[in-house]
Amino acid sequence: MSYVLHGYFRSSAAFRVRIALALKGIDAQQIYHHLRHGEQRSPDYLALNPQGLVPALEADGTVLTQSLAIIEYLDETVPGAALLPPDPTARARVRAIAQIVACDIHPIDNLRVLNYLRHDLAQDEATVARWYNHWIASGFEAIEQRLAEPQTGRFVHGDSPTLADICLVPQVFNAANFKLDLSPFPRIRAIFDHAMALPAFANSAPQQQPDAE
Repeated sequence: MSYVLHGYFRSSAAFRVRIALALKGIDAQQIYHHLRHGEQRSPDYLALNPQGLVPALEADGTVLTQSLAIIEYLDETVPGAALLPPDPTARARVRAIAQIVACDIHPIDNLRVLNYLRHDLAQDEATVARWYNHWIASGFEAIEQRLAEPQTGRFVHGDSPTLADICLVPQVFNAANFKLDLSPFPRIRAIFDHAMALPAFANSAPQQQPDAE
């Protein structure tokens, strides 16, 4: 099967899918859409993904959108490293922690929200940064507590990376972009370090992408 990933180096959602592809051993073609230049709103891309967001994954002509849906599709269709545990309770835990990032932090901290704060609501950069870090810190506080649970190992759930780690690591990168103090989150920092020691995470990082600036 052939795969084409539409993304942007700084998009944390695209970062998630790059990690999942790498963990599955998939060498996908990448097409880049510069979000700050509005390339995701081009007619050609909107025809592919009417929401005008990245990522989108073309899998043998089928277009998949939304990073969590894409990752679960890959987990269900591609053999190799399992990104979700087999036990239903464990899967629910992994999904819940992943969704703290993907559903609670990221949607109100993404570029279009920040630009709305800057331009439509005329907020200065200090206020935008306060907004951004407030919501990351709020989510990280909950995740840090969940990581005290006995199911946590070297990674969020056990000793292999799962969907939860795939979501958490890009959010730590985002926190660093706005210089959030991560010292209150030692468990998150430890998992980040373990993940970034793996080529699938390190090679998927924003600064390693051909479109990085």
